Amino acid sequence: MTPARRLFLQRTAIASAAAAFPSIHFAQGTGPAPRQFSPRPGEWRTFEVTTRVDLLQPQGTTRVWVPLPSVNSGWQRSLESSYASNGQARLATEAQEGARMVYAEFAGSEARPFVEVTSRVQTQSRAVDWTQKRTVREEADTLRHWLRPTALIPTDGIVRKTALEATRGAKTDADKVRRIYDWVVANTYREPKVRGCGEGDIKTMLETGNLGGKCADLNAIFVGLCRSVGVPARDVYGLRLVPSAFGYKELSGNPASLKGAQHCRAEVYLQAHGWVAMDPADVAKVMRLETPEWLKTTQHPVVAPVNQALFGGWEGNWVAYNNAHDVALPESRGERLGFLMYPVAENANGRFDSYAPDDFKYQITAREIRS
Repeated sequence: MTPARRLFLQRTAIASAAAAFPSIHFAQGTGPAPRQFSPRPGEWRTFEVTTRVDLLQPQGTTRVWVPLPSVNSGWQRSLESSYASNGQARLATEAQEGARMVYAEFAGSEARPFVEVTSRVQTQSRAVDWTQKRTVREEADTLRHWLRPTALIPTDGIVRKTALEATRGAKTDADKVRRIYDWVVANTYREPKVRGCGEGDIKTMLETGNLGGKCADLNAIFVGLCRSVGVPARDVYGLRLVPSAFGYKELSGNPASLKGAQHCRAEVYLQAHGWVAMDPADVAKVMRLETPEWLKTTQHPVVAPVNQALFGGWEGNWVAYNNAHDVALPESRGERLGFLMYPVAENANGRFDSYAPDDFKYQITAREIRS
């Protein structure tokens, strides 16, 4: 039996017991106190985000790419960005999906290369009103684009087979998404030992049954399963900026030091609601890390409000960079990236390790600008 299957059976047993004996959790206040997590659209928040990259041991010509907020929508306004560097720096845009970045190149004679990028962005929380239908329609070409397979997110084989099993009996696109969201939460889990945000290689994860990962793994599984049964879906790569307003430490950012605060979310397109926020990976994170105990049921009072709210919403303490997959960095000598969520650097010997930022020392900070 695989670890993922064993975990699924454990969770199923716990959930069944909770349904049969709900008083276990709530009778006479003996269980944990209920938590609140209910992001709602409201006032826009303005943030200034600064990323500085220093190359400590350059060897020959060195190149750096720093992602910029590239999303403009009903929940984010990507405003101006500026940069400073002792190399040749410019704004650049990835051709396929419009991911913006600052590209800097340094001659081998530059002893202490650096680039510093500052972006201003406005965000707000999201929460779909499931009782209201929207009349906004997306272009057919756009929807086809978000149904396509990518290098790390195929839509055939084991991916489609898994999605068909998860959505058996579902009649509408919303039903399919609900089934897939619940499947991801029930069958995958947060694995703290995974480096960075994970690689997002969903075919390998599903084939091996090793369904432990981080946000770029778990939300990529969600996106791939949705696409494989005809529901347009996309990853949204970004960065947590400040603490959660609801006191969840694992859903927070420390604005004084944000390296390691990268977080990938997801969106699906539903015919009656347009683009809708989703984040099953954060449910898994709360279950694994929010308390000292690994919580293995979504009915636990710490998990339940998060599980409910992140099906259709997310908190606006986070900035989106882009939705890009299979990213060809301009002027790069290396292979395409699965996604662009971290600063990237390379020299004649190849790429630096973006998951070990001290190797080429990058720092990210944020401050909220209040009127």
